Amino acid sequence: MKTLVRKSIQTPLGRMIAMAGDEGLSLLEFDDRPALPVEVKELEKRYGYSIEPGHNAVLEQIEAELADYFAGSLTGFETPLVLPGMAFQRQIWSTLQAIPYGETRTYGGIARDIGKPGSSRAVGAANGQNRVAIVVPCHRVIGADGSLTGYGGGQRRKRFLLDLEHRIFAGMARQPVFHPITAQGSLL
Repeated sequence: MKTLVRKSIQTPLGRMIAMAGDEGLSLLEFDDRPALPVEVKELEKRYGYSIEPGHNAVLEQIEAELADYFAGSLTGFETPLVLPGMAFQRQIWSTLQAIPYGETRTYGGIARDIGKPGSSRAVGAANGQNRVAIVVPCHRVIGADGSLTGYGGGQRRKRFLLDLEHRIFAGMARQPVFHPITAQGSLL
C-alpha cells in the first residue's frame, strides 16, 4: 500500500490540508471544503493510499511555496505532483496548469483548446474534481460571461485568489491591467 503523509497548513484564506508521498503532492484542499472527505476516501479506496500524519520534503516545499505565493513573490509552483485520476481528468488538470498566472479561461475555451468543443460541462466536472487547489489553478476558470462560477473553496476565496494574482501581475507589468472579474484596471 502507498502512503501519503498529511499536514495542516495555515494560509490567509484559512487552513488547508496537504497530502503527499515522497514522489509528489496528491491533495491540497481547504479543510472546510465539503468534498474533502469524499476526496480522501477516493484516494484511499480507489487509488490504494493509506494516509497518516507526518512530514516529508514535498510537504515542506508546498508550505514554503504557498507562503511565497500569498506574499506575492511566487507566480509558478515547483512542487512535484502525483495526480491519480482518469485520463480525461488528468488532461484537464494539465490544461489548468498551463493557464498563465494572472489570466483566466472559460470552460468552453478549455473544451475548444483540447479539441472537444462540446464538452464544457465535462471540463467543469473534471475541474471540480481537482484535488490540488491553487497549484492546479482551477480558480482561474470563469464563466463564459465573465462571472465567478463554482469553486470548491468558495466564491470568496476564488475572488481573493484572482484579485491577488491580478494585482501581482499588474505590478510586474508596471502598468494597469484590465481585471476580467471587476472590469477595472489594477496596479500595485
